[in-house]
Amino acid sequence: MMKLAALQMKSVGGDIAANLARIEGAAAEAAAKGATLLVTPELGITGYGAGEDIPALAEPAKGGTVQALQRISRDAGIAIIAGFAEREGAAVYNSAVYVHGDGEPTIYRKSHLYGDYERSLFTPAQPETRLFKHQGVTCGMLICYDVEFPENVRRLASAGADAVLVPTALPAGWSGTFITDHMIQTRAFENQVFVAYVNHCGSDAMFSFAGLSCVASPDGQVMAKANASDETLIFAEIDPAAFAISRGENTYLKDLGRV
Repeated sequence: MMKLAALQMKSVGGDIAANLARIEGAAAEAAAKGATLLVTPELGITGYGAGEDIPALAEPAKGGTVQALQRISRDAGIAIIAGFAEREGAAVYNSAVYVHGDGEPTIYRKSHLYGDYERSLFTPAQPETRLFKHQGVTCGMLICYDVEFPENVRRLASAGADAVLVPTALPAGWSGTFITDHMIQTRAFENQVFVAYVNHCGSDAMFSFAGLSCVASPDGQVMAKANASDETLIFAEIDPAAFAISRGENTYLKDLGRV
């Protein structure tokens, strides 16, 4: 079991220091309230709308940004997932990193890039099942648009994930509201996993964001949800054992092998 905190965040485009400082403050607050894992939005480190500045801001997986996140995690006593621009050679990836103090980071790279904006900046990764354990809970990561493809969540669930953690940069509009009001709960229910969907709020130089960060449980209920506009922390207890009845009644993963 773990207590998860999700930071709905208003990033500053192109200002890594300011965004790290905001995450540091949230990490301290979340830890003080008993959380052991803080999840933050897609490209929260650079700002999603930093545009053509993103390639210059991209850093390797063992670079200064990840080292700074490790220090924040160590000092606050809480694990962190943060979205950043990752450089490997000539390629730039839209990535998320899980850090837990000085332990080896876990990196996930976005496989399904959304729209011309992302495709002009990033290299798509191959879909990947990258799991890690936190407080006894098996976790997987996706980034934003990835979760809208049911195959991605099903792949993680089939590999044993209890929770799928999704930094996102969902824009404001009717489709964004549908995703947060219906799709996230459906992904949780059809795979009997927790899904944490953690968004930006407000606007940057290029985009306006939907907010509405949420955590859904395996029975399809919303455990916590932010509003559309405010920067805030939301919390949820992630306890797979508490949903044994739901998993016993909704045996989708088991029944896949019977088709």
